[in-house]
Formats: sequence, C-alpha cells, structure tokens
Amino acid sequence: YLIAAAATGGRIKMRDVVPAHLEAVLAKLREAGADIEVGEDFITLDMQGRRPRAVSLVTAPYPAFPTDLQAQILAMNTVAEGTATVKETIFENRFMHVHEMNRMGARIRLEGNNTTAIVEGVEKLKAAPVMANDLRASVSLVIAGLLAEGDTIVDRIYHIDRGYEQVEEKLRTLGANIERIQSR
Repeated sequence: YLIAAAATGGRIKMRDVVPAHLEAVLAKLREAGADIEVGEDFITLDMQGRRPRAVSLVTAPYPAFPTDLQAQILAMNTVAEGTATVKETIFENRFMHVHEMNRMGARIRLEGNNTTAIVEGVEKLKAAPVMANDLRASVSLVIAGLLAEGDTIVDRIYHIDRGYEQVEEKLRTLGANIERIQSR
C-alpha cells in the first residue's frame, strides 16, 4: 500500500507495522521522493502530489530489498521521472508482468537473460486489459491500473486473493476508483 501511494502521488498512514522490517523499502521510497515519518508502530508516507523519481534496485535476501515487492516498485517506476534498473537475483521468471505493463504504454525492456528490467518512466499509462500470472504480478498490475488513464481490467485476480484480502475495498478506502467485476 505504501508503494501504491507513492506511485500515485498520494499520502497514507500505515498502523500496526514494524518499520524496522521495512528499512530497505522505506529507503527506496525516500529515494523516489516520498516524505516519510516513522513511529514505533506506524509509517506515514506523503508524496504531496509529486510524480515519483525512478529508483534502481537489486533484490536480495532480508534485510536487503525483498523480491516480493520488486513488481510493485517496477509499477511505480513506469510513471517515474527518469530511468531505473531493477535486477532480480532471487527467483527466475519474476518479470512476467512486464509484457502486460508494456501493453499499457510502459517502456520496459528486459536484459541479462531476463534477470534485469530497464524502466524508462512515462507521464501516464493507458488502460488496457491485462492478465495476472502470479500474486506479485497481479498486485503490480492493479497499481499500474491505478496509474492509467481509463478503465483497466485485470484478469485472473484469484492470484491477488491468495495474498491480499479484500484489496479493492482497502484501496477504495484510500481513494482509488476500483471495483471487482464478474468475468465475462
């Protein structure tokens, strides 16, 4: 949710969190331009309506940047100012969402035997029907949909349900225009 807020230029306060567990993520969000306040059990992030700056990263085991959030940062980078390099070192085939984001107008190319993504930020993404391939990719496509002009339909959202309970309701309470629809 922090990354979604940063990507959309928004503001969020997360409660009942352990900020120390998210130090690598918070460092990248600060690098993207987020104003972040950390308390004992909360994190406040505020982009003040600004477009994020592109952030490069390399995934690695904790306490480094987590592979499970790589796709979400990639979504943020699609509309960021500048160019970023995202290198995946933990798992193979972790860039299955790239083709779908490119269908939305993102400018992402894969290099290094598909272990590295080069992302050139664009002003806006365009709505397109996209298909989720796994849990991480599905939530990154939801973030991309929030960034797009028009209505984006994310198919195969059962992947999202495995890891994000009622994600559309939570995003709606944060101001997102999102709804779950029956597939046709």
